[in-house]
Amino acid sequence: MTKNWWNLAWDVAAANVEAQRVITLRMMKLAKGGPEAQKEAHKMVKEKLVASMEAASTFASGGSPGTVVRRYRTIMRANARRLTRSKARHV
Repeated sequence: MTKNWWNLAWDVAAANVEAQRVITLRMMKLAKGGPEAQKEAHKMVKEKLVASMEAASTFASGGSPGTVVRRYRTIMRANARRLTRSKARHV
């Protein structure tokens, strides 16, 4: 039981670090303005809504908090890769 809590604590801590990275990358993109920034803003809002519905569905079907956190981490890593690639292309 204690191992499960440690694993969850580790996943949450890692998610916090990953989230800060994605927030930084997104803020840089949004600060540039223009159509790409507007697309990113819409993508961000849509993604938050979809992720929250997915989390609710996971919990409703008996899923664990760890499952939700791991899924969020997967989404954040994908966003970081996408935002890093788009930054490299425009430099």
